[in-house]
Amino acid sequence: MRRRTVTAGNLDEILAMTAPAQAAEQAAETPAAAPPPREDHGLRTEFEFELPRGYVDEAGTVHRHGAMRLATARDELRPQIDLRVKENPAYLSVVLLGQVITRLGTITDVHAGIVERMYATDVAFLQDFYRRINSEGHTRAAVTCPHCEGGFEVDLSGGRLGES
Repeated sequence: MRRRTVTAGNLDEILAMTAPAQAAEQAAETPAAAPPPREDHGLRTEFEFELPRGYVDEAGTVHRHGAMRLATARDELRPQIDLRVKENPAYLSVVLLGQVITRLGTITDVHAGIVERMYATDVAFLQDFYRRINSEGHTRAAVTCPHCEGGFEVDLSGGRLGES
């Protein structure tokens, strides 16, 4: 058996070459019947959010509500081979957010160019939101009231100020 060395530069090329072969193998193994229904295992993979300021598109429309999906290993590896990230490591979060944001208002094709044009406040919010859902698995945070010293949880995924 011959081994093939894979570098980050040709990862997409190798995946593209092997994808049709894998699909053909899977089709040969399974009959042409409909796929079995998916079971709901209670795993939440997409989280709604509301931006503090909102993204303003070319037409002047403000988009505040959106959704972000959980990141995969591929999502975290792909920016490492992006030339923009190699030239400026700070660009990593822009590329990463562009991959995992599935919807922003009426925009369904969210990419790094859109994230670039967001206000810094919104990008910081999204970076924290990404960290929370991918590291901690939820969007809740424990806070303490400055007046009564009482502790409670708030949901950081959105809603108007004062609501949780």
